[in-house]
Amino acid sequence: LAACFDGSFGAAGAEVVVEEFMTGEEASFFCLCDGTTALPFGTAQDHKRVGDGDTGPNTGGMGAYSPAPVMTPELVARTMREIIEPTMRGMAELGAPFSGVLFAGLMITDKGPKLIEYNTRFGDPECQVLMMRLRDDLLVLLNAATDGQLAHTSVRWRDEAALTVVMAARGYPGTPEKGSVIRGVEDAASDGVQIFHAGTAING
Repeated sequence: LAACFDGSFGAAGAEVVVEEFMTGEEASFFCLCDGTTALPFGTAQDHKRVGDGDTGPNTGGMGAYSPAPVMTPELVARTMREIIEPTMRGMAELGAPFSGVLFAGLMITDKGPKLIEYNTRFGDPECQVLMMRLRDDLLVLLNAATDGQLAHTSVRWRDEAALTVVMAARGYPGTPEKGSVIRGVEDAASDGVQIFHAGTAING
């Protein structure tokens, strides 16, 4: 901090942002939005460290599960009331009503849910576990968001939890090896199991 004010960082150190240090458990909270209504669209938690036991560098996500056990019905309602709904109202008041997927990255602290960040997309790998639990047709829900009909729409979920594990090339997330052969895909075929591909190709 002293280095910022003594000019060590030049113009970049002219201003300092002081942020709250939050401790707790992270959770991902999703909504479909149509400019007026925000429809809760599930919760998840992902794990970003590349190694077992939360070791190694951060990645885009090495696995996820849904629903997030920390997100009780009471916390879901509070998140909607204190974070999502004020955001929707504020954007509408600015003349920029939001339609689409709203992904709130939360920290669940001892004082309740705190917003870390927003993304306007599904998370990866959170999206996979949400899709495995979704009982309804996603296209119908997205069309309802496009048409401003989410106030008259509900979402049905399977009772079972969903879990995804990411298998990445050696070297990820640094410089991953390319061309490695993936074996055993057929052996993984089972009821309730779905294999999602990313960055792969079929040869032959």
